[in-house]
Amino acid sequence: MIYRLLALNIDGTLLQTNGKIHKSTKEAIEYVQQKGIYVTIVTSRSFPSARKVAKALKIKLPIITHQGAFIAATESKPIYVKRIKEDITYDTIRFLEALPCQIRLVHEQFSLANKLKLNNHLLAKTVFTTGDPVFYSQQFVTSLSEYLHDHPVTAPKIEVYFEEKRDLSDAKKAISKMFTEIEVIELDSLRLDIVPAGVSKLTGLTYLGNQLGIRRSEMVYIGNGLDDIPLIQAAGLGVSMWNAEFEVKKASDWVTRSENEHGVAYMVKEHFRKQQPIEFLRKMKIIKN
Repeated sequence: MIYRLLALNIDGTLLQTNGKIHKSTKEAIEYVQQKGIYVTIVTSRSFPSARKVAKALKIKLPIITHQGAFIAATESKPIYVKRIKEDITYDTIRFLEALPCQIRLVHEQFSLANKLKLNNHLLAKTVFTTGDPVFYSQQFVTSLSEYLHDHPVTAPKIEVYFEEKRDLSDAKKAISKMFTEIEVIELDSLRLDIVPAGVSKLTGLTYLGNQLGIRRSEMVYIGNGLDDIPLIQAAGLGVSMWNAEFEVKKASDWVTRSENEHGVAYMVKEHFRKQQPIEFLRKMKIIKN
């Protein structure tokens, strides 16, 4: 099979546990792009945060951010945007405020979160070190619902961080029953992402593929999260990182090395060295476009 697009998750995939991109990963992405293969990012992160990673890797293609709700190469010219309506945002926040959780509205220009003393120090570190650039406005308020009453917001995504697994499970079930206008995506046992109905990483990647004239069977996807499973299963070649959970590995065609063992670079070099450049394949009329 000839693959024409490589899509990658950020956290636990492109980034090492120290939050940095290894030189070998940058070289691998440059190598595959020189062969004429499109490269994009698919992430739950905000656009400014993901764009920072894309720039470091010299990726010029639109990237899929906010769990697929915001797709763009530049913030001012998105090719796809879907937002949670003001009233649904308000009602969802009102419900979540009754639970002990950190709530974060994630817009492409700013984030807005409730002030909550987190007893779980690891969770607090996760919430407050999201990788967002310094210029990305992050505001904290005592009551999100009171703020939204006076300042309505239509954000592409709501992040929710729980301290107890039971609270996450209860919230996920309740929200799914109460609202048809939103989707609830479980990232791990303590984290939910809430997005507009019909939005997901997979729908975002499929949309971009349609724009480029590339079928899912012509894509390679590399990820490590539970929310990456649908993409791993749908891609022509689905790859999981060694540091991924068992369910993710089970869904994949290929398990590469961990993020600290240069898993992306290893997979890219091992596979794509066997594939001829896209331009050569066109000249040989092996592919048409």
